[in-house]
Amino acid sequence: MALTEITIKNAKPKEKQYKLADEKGMYLLLLPTGGKYFQYDYRFAQKRKTLALGVYPETTLREARERRDDARKLLQNGIDPSEAKKAKKLHLIEAYANTFKAIAVEWFEKYKNSWTEKHAIRKWQYLEKDVFPMLGDRPIKSITPRELLKMLEIVQDRGVIETAHRV
Repeated sequence: MALTEITIKNAKPKEKQYKLADEKGMYLLLLPTGGKYFQYDYRFAQKRKTLALGVYPETTLREARERRDDARKLLQNGIDPSEAKKAKKLHLIEAYANTFKAIAVEWFEKYKNSWTEKHAIRKWQYLEKDVFPMLGDRPIKSITPRELLKMLEIVQDRGVIETAHRV
């Protein structure tokens, strides 16, 4: 029998963890601590695997079923859903490591010893005040020339044209 929202809400923890089955390999794992986790069991390369679909109530039953269906589609195409999830997470971590701010900090640290202290402070202030608020958290590959121009125009509109040239 498939799960319902009411069944999930009314499910109480027991002394040992237990499962409430849904359908197509998905179930709700209930822990003695009260945690409710949607999981999906599948087989890939003749091995049994489990994919975490989310935590209830942050993840609804509908969302968990959608994630399960997405995983089933990946399996049909010969892709391990668990590995696909790991690759996606790694890609996000890598994208964050390559933000404009991360690369600018690396550049600044590399060259700051070759500048006077006053010059280094001024360069860092330019970055913090004018560049990081608009572009700091963006992956460097996604920044377009139009966005750079817009940022420089905002600096220029403040009346500090020399600063815009330096930035």
